[in-house]
Amino acid sequence: MNERIVNIHSTHVNRNAFGNVNAVRMIYGLVFLVVVSGVAGCKPADYRMDADKTAYDIIALAQEGALGRTEPFSIEPPGDTLRRRLMLDQDLPHSGPESLGSGDLPQIRHWPEEEYPPRTQDDATQSDTSEPIMLTLMDALAIAAGNNRDYQSRKEDVFRAALTLDLQANQFRNIFGSSLRSDYTEDRRGDDPIRGLANTGTISWQRRLTNGALFSTQFAVDLVKLLTADRDSSWGLFGDATISVPILRGAGRHIVTEPMTQAQRNVVYSLFSFERFKSTLAVRVASDYLNCLGQLDQVRNAEDNYRKLIISTRRAVNLAEAGRLPQIQVDQARQDELRARDRWISAQQAFARRLDTLKNTLGLPTDAEIALDRNELDQLTLTMMQSLESAQRDFPQAMPEDPDEPVGPDRRGGPMEIDERRATNIALNNRLDLQVAIGRVFDAQRQVVVAGDSLRAELTLTGSASVGQRRGLGSASLPDAEFHVHRGLYGAGILLDLPLERTAERNAYRNSLIDMERALRDAQSLEDQVKLEIRENLRSLLSARESYIIQLQAVNIAERRVESTQLFLEAGQAEIRDVLDAQESLVSARNALSSALVTYRLAELQMQRDMGVLQVDEKGIWREYDPNVEE
Repeated sequence: MNERIVNIHSTHVNRNAFGNVNAVRMIYGLVFLVVVSGVAGCKPADYRMDADKTAYDIIALAQEGALGRTEPFSIEPPGDTLRRRLMLDQDLPHSGPESLGSGDLPQIRHWPEEEYPPRTQDDATQSDTSEPIMLTLMDALAIAAGNNRDYQSRKEDVFRAALTLDLQANQFRNIFGSSLRSDYTEDRRGDDPIRGLANTGTISWQRRLTNGALFSTQFAVDLVKLLTADRDSSWGLFGDATISVPILRGAGRHIVTEPMTQAQRNVVYSLFSFERFKSTLAVRVASDYLNCLGQLDQVRNAEDNYRKLIISTRRAVNLAEAGRLPQIQVDQARQDELRARDRWISAQQAFARRLDTLKNTLGLPTDAEIALDRNELDQLTLTMMQSLESAQRDFPQAMPEDPDEPVGPDRRGGPMEIDERRATNIALNNRLDLQVAIGRVFDAQRQVVVAGDSLRAELTLTGSASVGQRRGLGSASLPDAEFHVHRGLYGAGILLDLPLERTAERNAYRNSLIDMERALRDAQSLEDQVKLEIRENLRSLLSARESYIIQLQAVNIAERRVESTQLFLEAGQAEIRDVLDAQESLVSARNALSSALVTYRLAELQMQRDMGVLQVDEKGIWREYDPNVEE
C-alpha cells in the first residue's frame, strides 16, 4: 500500500511536462487516484498488520544482535486462554465478558476491524478443564507465559519500543503527501453576486539527511472557475523547493540522529528487561508452586500428627481407666490433641492461601479448581539426595562427641554452590539489567554532548526556489499559468543566532551532567546489589543444605524416639508428656525437612536468576545453567 503511493508520488516528481492542459489534467487525475486509493485502500487492519510486520522485524533484528538468538514473538493474546476455559467449563462467577478476554467483548458501534481480536488457542494445557486439572511445574511455567498479565505487558513494552524506533527512523525517510481540495465561494457584498469554484491539488516530498539538512518540495495545481458573469476560468501551476543546512548548533550526525540512536538502544533495553522478567517470573512461579507443595506436605504431617494424637489420647484414657495413668496426663494428651487439630486446620488454610497466590501468579481465577503434582516434591527429594550424597555420608563426622570442638559446615554441596568469585564474575558478565544500567551511563554521556551542542551559536544556510503561479477566484480572468524554470523566483540566505541568551540551554547542560552522575551511581549501586545477591544466595544454599542434612537426622531420631516412648509408656516407664514431646519433635523435624528441601531448590533457581544464566524461552520453559560447562 505505502509503496504504491510512493511510486505514484515519484512519478509526479519526475515529470516536467507542465506546459499544456493535457499534462495538467493528467496530474489532476493522478492526484485524484492517490487520494482515492488512500481513502479506499487503507483499512485499519492493513495499518495494524503493517505496524506488526515493522515492529516484529525490528524485534527480530534486535534479538539477533543483542541476545545472539531469535525466538517467536507476538503480542496477540490467545483468544481462548486457559483462564477463559476455566471460567466457562467450571462455571465460575464473573462480572461480565471483560473477565473472559477481548475476544468476548461485544463490538461497539464504529468498531474498525471485524476480525479483531483473532481467535487463537492457548495450548499450554489442552486437558479437560471442567474438572480440577493437574499441573506439573512445567505446566505452571507455560501457563504463566500465556496468562500472566505482567508477562503480556512486558511484551507490549518491547513492541511499543520497536514502534517508537520506527517513528524516529521515519524522519530520515522520503515522506510524501498529497491532498485535493475544492471550495465553493459566493460573494454577495456587491450589487451582483459572484459565485465561483476553486479546486486545488497538491503533492509534496520531504527528506531529512543525517547531517541535519532538510529538503522539501511541493507542487500544486489550481483550477478556478467563475459561475457568474463571463464564467472565466484559469489554471494555476506552482512548485517550490526549500533547503536548510545547519552549520553549527544542531549539525552533525551524532546530534541529528540522537533520538533515533536512543530509540534503537531502548529496543535493546526493553528486550533485556523482558528477558530478565521472564527468568524472574519463572523463579516466582517455581517459588509459589514448590511452597504450595511444601505447605501440602505440612498439611499431611499435621493430619498424621493429629491422627496419632487421637490414638495416643484414647490409649491414655484406657490406661487411666485401668489405674495406670493419672488424670492430669490424660488432660495433657487431650490438650495436645486439640492443639494438633488446630494446627491441621491452620495448615489447610495456609495451603489454600498459597494455592490462591499461585493461581494469581499464573493469571488464573483464584476460585478455579486445580491440583498440583505431588511427584514434583518426591522427584526433588530424590535429586537432593543424589546431589548431596557425599555431604550426607560425611555428616556423622560433623557431630563430634566433644562439644568444645565444633565442626563447621561441609563445603561440598550441590552444583550451584560454586566459588563466590567465579559466580560474581558470571553475574557481572550476564546480568542484563546491569548491562542496561551501564548502557544508561553512555546514554547520559551522549545527552551531555547534545546539551553542550545547544550552547553554541546557530548558523543555518537556507535556499528556496518557486516556479509558476497560483490561481484563485480573484485571478480567474488571468491566462493559464505557465511553468517555466528560467522564470522562477530563487533565493538563498544565512541565519546566525548568537549565543547571547542561553539560560534554558545552560540549565539543561548542567542538569545533563547531574543526570550522568546519577546514572553512574545507579550502575554502581546495581553492581553492588548483584554482588550482595550472589553472596546471599550462596549463604542460603549452604544454610538450606546443612538444614536439610540435619533435619534428615532429626527425623530419623524423632521416629525412633516416638516408637521407644510408646513402648516405655505401655511398660509404665514413661509419662504421656514424653510421648507428646516426641510426637511434636517428629512433626517439627518433618516440616523443617520439607522446608529446607524447598528452600534449597529455590536458592538454586535464584542463584541462576541472579547470575543471569537462567534462560527462559517464549513458552515460559527454562533451561538451567550447568556450571560444569565452560562459559
